[in-house]
Amino acid sequence: MTEKFHAAIARFDAENSRDPNLENGRPRELLYAERLTGWVLKLAPNASEPLLLAARCQHICRWESSREDYPATRAGYLKWRADLKKFHAEKSGAILRDVGYDDNTVRCVQELNLKKNFPADPECRVLEDALCLVFLKFQFAPLAAKSEDEKMINALRKSWAKMTDAARAEALKLNLGTRETDLIARALA
Repeated sequence: MTEKFHAAIARFDAENSRDPNLENGRPRELLYAERLTGWVLKLAPNASEPLLLAARCQHICRWESSREDYPATRAGYLKWRADLKKFHAEKSGAILRDVGYDDNTVRCVQELNLKKNFPADPECRVLEDALCLVFLKFQFAPLAAKSEDEKMINALRKSWAKMTDAARAEALKLNLGTRETDLIARALA
């Protein structure tokens, strides 16, 4: 990869290192970016530079926009998610320009962040698959522990519908707990 690529990754990681929320003693969004990048590389070992950049900055500085700042309604949740996507794309675009990327590369990364061409764009599919796999491997069990079964089954069905066959195969290999495995079985029934 290029010097610009390494500079951008370093800047994304520096930003995410500021996350005050810790997981396993590390800033949560830095850990998330590393996990997402890992899944992208597992699903697409020859991933393009824009795809790898998009994976690393997908949730950049997410903690700066709290869910609690929006109404506790479905509309509030959707508005928060839409605003977050724009925030991440703008922040990543500024960093990419600052390290010397051209407008075309910045646009490609931002379109991936915004999922503009999902599901038609194969790279956007890889990113979505990786996002779903990070959720299943690292976020599913804690969320399931505090949520009703039907809510989780609905979320699983939505995630599964977005995933490619390759990602579904990877999901079925995950070492999940008994309850999570049961919820997946019920969602797929």
